Amino acid sequence: MASTPFNPTGEYQPESTIGLPALYAWPPRPLAALKYLLFGMLFPWGHLYIGLAFVAWYFLTPELSAMAEFQPGWMALVWLRNAALLTLVAGGLHWWLYLRRGQQRRYKYHDKWLATDSRLFLWGNQVRDNMFWSIVSGVTICTAYEVITYWIYANGHLAVPSISEHPVYFGCMILFVFFWGTFHFYCVHRFMHWQPVYKIVHELHHRNVNTGPWTGISMHPLEHLLYFSVFILFWLVPVHPVVIVLLSLFMAIGPAPSHSGFNFVELGGKRFFTGDWYHQLHHQYFNFNYGNTTAPLDKLFGSWHDGSKESLQAQKQRKRQRRRQTA
Repeated sequence: MASTPFNPTGEYQPESTIGLPALYAWPPRPLAALKYLLFGMLFPWGHLYIGLAFVAWYFLTPELSAMAEFQPGWMALVWLRNAALLTLVAGGLHWWLYLRRGQQRRYKYHDKWLATDSRLFLWGNQVRDNMFWSIVSGVTICTAYEVITYWIYANGHLAVPSISEHPVYFGCMILFVFFWGTFHFYCVHRFMHWQPVYKIVHELHHRNVNTGPWTGISMHPLEHLLYFSVFILFWLVPVHPVVIVLLSLFMAIGPAPSHSGFNFVELGGKRFFTGDWYHQLHHQYFNFNYGNTTAPLDKLFGSWHDGSKESLQAQKQRKRQRRRQTA
């Protein structure tokens, strides 16, 4: 009998369990893999981030030549750009889904709205708490890494590969951002679940069992330092600055839709995929689905929960066995 999705705390659950992307099918399925790369992995948010990366670099970022010295002016512009884009995406989703309640509870994972009177959060308000950590800590630390990266390129420590001269390399690095970001996230996130680190650092993010758009990068500053260290690779590997901006968008803004709490957003009579049930299951159960399906390291290391009752029981049994082995 086929497994069926299981989401006991939510109002909505997807109709099918979570499988590996076609990119990892064996025997290989080249057309399905290509379709996944261009659409399954990127549509719609990846396409949006790629488009925004071009706009942000060419119209919203100071000239690279102006970044050879650390000056408050241009660094503040990068911070303002990042804060504004995060507010546009996270704030826009929050307005539509939670303030206006434009689709009520349709496609909402959790049966409750966000907390407005809880001792778990600053000022007793989940949204204000999440906004504080996301903007004051998250945007600031993300911007710091991004600023250092521009400084390295502006001073000629790495050459800037031209898009026109290296179009294939540029296209590959655009796609690489999504895999590198996901791989790095898994490594950092798995470390965050080491119990001593979890209690001091990661517990702040996991107070959000019922997530919203501002939950995405609502983290402890120490977690932000590790999470945004994803930029360090491009202190060694030369890429065009558009790729750097894309990495910033993917890591800082990408978690907003994936934490939105809704599987789909309805706009103009159409529905667009916005949530991430795979990661939503992590917020519900904590001990599996540490990464994302784009780089399925959970499958490799045995912590993959596909959303079915059978998978949940198998993961619980695995956890009990580990406890017995370490007792």
